[in-house]
Amino acid sequence: MIFKHALFYPAGDQSLVMQFGDIIDPLINARIRSMVSAIEKTPALQIIDILPTYCALQIFYSPLVTDVDHLIEQLKEIEKSLLMQSYDDAQIIEIPVLYGGMYGPDLEFVAKHSGLTPKEVISIHSERDYLIYMLGFTPGFGYLGGMDERISTPRLETPRTKIPAGSVGIAGSQTGIYPVDSPGGWQLIGRTPLKMFDPLKKVPVLFKAGDYIRFISITEEEFVRIQEEFASDRYVIQFLKKKERRHG
Repeated sequence: MIFKHALFYPAGDQSLVMQFGDIIDPLINARIRSMVSAIEKTPALQIIDILPTYCALQIFYSPLVTDVDHLIEQLKEIEKSLLMQSYDDAQIIEIPVLYGGMYGPDLEFVAKHSGLTPKEVISIHSERDYLIYMLGFTPGFGYLGGMDERISTPRLETPRTKIPAGSVGIAGSQTGIYPVDSPGGWQLIGRTPLKMFDPLKKVPVLFKAGDYIRFISITEEEFVRIQEEFASDRYVIQFLKKKERRHG
């Protein structure tokens, strides 16, 4: 359900939750993105931080300088004046992926479970753009929406203790990229040579909530080349506008 007006809930004495609905929906995400943009342009609110999620915002403030009731009234006024952000102006990050083999050991299982060939799974997985609803789980992990239900596959019964950074997986109706080495139970179908999270960079995460990801199937030769170029800062990541389409 999409709420006509956001609901507010306390979350301790230094934050509150502003909830826009109780489902995963692009329209809710558009309202959240618009609200984040408006808050960032209103320093008088004296907000410390904002955390966007699937259906809500968590807003952090100092109780020493902010009256929460007054803050809620200000946020309500901002919500009334919101202009939805256009998806045509959204940013797309192209993520090269080597599918299958040692890089995607579960591709065959996903194909068998879906009644498809591995080639068909790759085609379906890489034919659309995925909205990044939120970041969480591990640093730089994007929760993506919009995967085709034809390749929906359950998680592993027994999670792996270590999944290599850059692995692309499927769990249920979701797909995502493991940004760091970590345990996990998603079905691995490929890997990107790009580094999703680098704490040494000024902007450590490659993308943000509200961006889109577009997966590009590559060969093993291209994987090695891109990995080397990325490590030496010679690789140019492709950032496009949502209305742009890849060629070739």
